[in-house]
Amino acid sequence: MHAMQYELTLPADYDMGVIRDRVARSGHLLDDWDGLSVKAYLIRERGQRGSPVDQYAPFYLWNTVEGMNAFLWGGGFQGLSDDFGRPSVRQWTGLAYEEGGGSHARFAVRRRQPVPDSGPLAGAVEGAVREVRRLAAEDGALLAAAAVDTSRWELVHFSLWEHDAPKADGDVFEVLHLSAPGVDRLPRGRRW
Repeated sequence: MHAMQYELTLPADYDMGVIRDRVARSGHLLDDWDGLSVKAYLIRERGQRGSPVDQYAPFYLWNTVEGMNAFLWGGGFQGLSDDFGRPSVRQWTGLAYEEGGGSHARFAVRRRQPVPDSGPLAGAVEGAVREVRRLAAEDGALLAAAAVDTSRWELVHFSLWEHDAPKADGDVFEVLHLSAPGVDRLPRGRRW
């Protein structure tokens, strides 16, 4: 599993209806993308759910590097780059994934945190695995995942929720559309 996200932070007076319309028109284009497990089309709006910014920030879970690369280099990402400029794309290596009992993604929570400088690395990532299990077991959770960027020593926790009171800490996003063509092929549990 590979996690990926880019963020487009928009001006405070930006009409977020433009992003909503864009996703309504083109969100379905990744509904059958080979190698993609999940793409959550995410926004957050300034002043709502604690957000300091207007932002479009899709989050991806990939089954294959080939699928991710086909998206980045084969045209899927180009339309966004043409319209908004090319954002930095963050990537993390998967640590754990679990499914919850929820049925319809309305909100997402993303939390990034540094891997502690001291102590064994195994302890830090085992804690992330336990957090994935805990989140997935919460009422209303659809899924939870954790991944790590070893170039920054940063953990990312990502979860999808069917209600607006997710039981997770982090940045809360509204889910405009969910493409999940390969979610059933995403291996559950710890990834090593």
